[in-house]
Amino acid sequence: MSSDLPLTLRAYRKLSAAAVPFSAALIRRRLKQGKEDPARFNERRGVTSATRPPGPLIWIHGASVGEVLAAAALVDRLRALNIRILMTSGTVTSAEIITGRFPPDVLHQYLPYDAPRYVDRFLDTWQPTMALFVESDLWPNLILSCSERRIPMVVVNGRMSQRSYPRWRKAQATIGALLGRLDFVLAQSDADAERFSSLGARDVMTTGNLKLDVPAPPADRTKLDRLMAVTRGRPVIAAASTHAGEEELVVAAHRKLAAYLPALVSVIIPRHPKRGSEIAGMVANAGLQVALRSREQLPSAQTDVYVADTIGEMGVFYRFAPIVFMGGSLVEHGGQNPIEAIKLGAAILHGPHVHNFTEVYGALDRTGGARQVDSVEMLVRQFGQWLSDSALRQQSSDAAMAVVDRLGGALERTLAALEPYLLQLRLEAGAGDA
Repeated sequence: MSSDLPLTLRAYRKLSAAAVPFSAALIRRRLKQGKEDPARFNERRGVTSATRPPGPLIWIHGASVGEVLAAAALVDRLRALNIRILMTSGTVTSAEIITGRFPPDVLHQYLPYDAPRYVDRFLDTWQPTMALFVESDLWPNLILSCSERRIPMVVVNGRMSQRSYPRWRKAQATIGALLGRLDFVLAQSDADAERFSSLGARDVMTTGNLKLDVPAPPADRTKLDRLMAVTRGRPVIAAASTHAGEEELVVAAHRKLAAYLPALVSVIIPRHPKRGSEIAGMVANAGLQVALRSREQLPSAQTDVYVADTIGEMGVFYRFAPIVFMGGSLVEHGGQNPIEAIKLGAAILHGPHVHNFTEVYGALDRTGGARQVDSVEMLVRQFGQWLSDSALRQQSSDAAMAVVDRLGGALERTLAALEPYLLQLRLEAGAGDA
């Protein structure tokens, strides 16, 4: 197969193979940075203590938290067909989310580093019957090795952003050689489908965004009730999945709002919980009282800002705060997914940088289901308006829910596209049982 690869991929395969001796140094550095699980770093080399279950096994890969959660409803439906699931991801946080949100029979492994030796070891161990890649985290050696083994490969919830597309266009032969080995691509939108097709994907169809069909996250009722009890009568706002540079803006907005609403509680939920102590320090330096969720603190009567730096509690805080600013959008990150907050009744604010969710936010903004804020002043004005007018806030929340309902259905379309493969898997499972 290597003879028909473009020079770039042939060079990549050789370089990635030659880099294997340096993987130990890479792992040590990532361990120091908290980016690897010290008990499981060997999975990055394709080594595992887990055992492959018998029968057909669908391997689903999502790069991080967003992609993993996007696959949640799909995983549930596949499990209902008695199909075993192996999920891989690349971050410690996503592994914790899988442990907390998915049933115990859903296996998780860290994705091996993309060196031929590690990839082959991973595939030898797990022997997936089918591979589903969520969105666009495509690794050359993984794809090439799966192709050599004739493992069907499908991109689900495929996304090719306006920003990454021009870069891939400059490497047309490289990306085309990879996309051309996929069985098909199920794209989030017509624009994504067109980009995948133009880059060399053979069979592309638009099925919609799976994130619109993700169920609302659960909440521990006892924890929610405690939060509600200690803040009873106080106005609450939240900033969710914030990134560096945004928390300062939220704190500035809080200070301005508190001049009119002195009992205000602002909840900051950082995208990366390990930044919690850093954020708390910044809040304290701004002269505000802060409490930290990871230290098992609850907001007191004096607390101005509550930093929710834990994992797996979004369902609690989306139910707790009636207004949510979605982070990653006042800085040039591309925005975060608002769907879970919408499904739990929150009114949504966002900044101008939402290219990761262009279609969703566009539809929300057009119908009044979300409001764009470009500055601290706009953030203050919109928070203040919705805090003082619950009917107006509810109107926006209802409009958002209508958009989510209208744009949903990606799960059923995805399953319909996968049905020929799933039928074959069920036949194989039945033959094995016999």
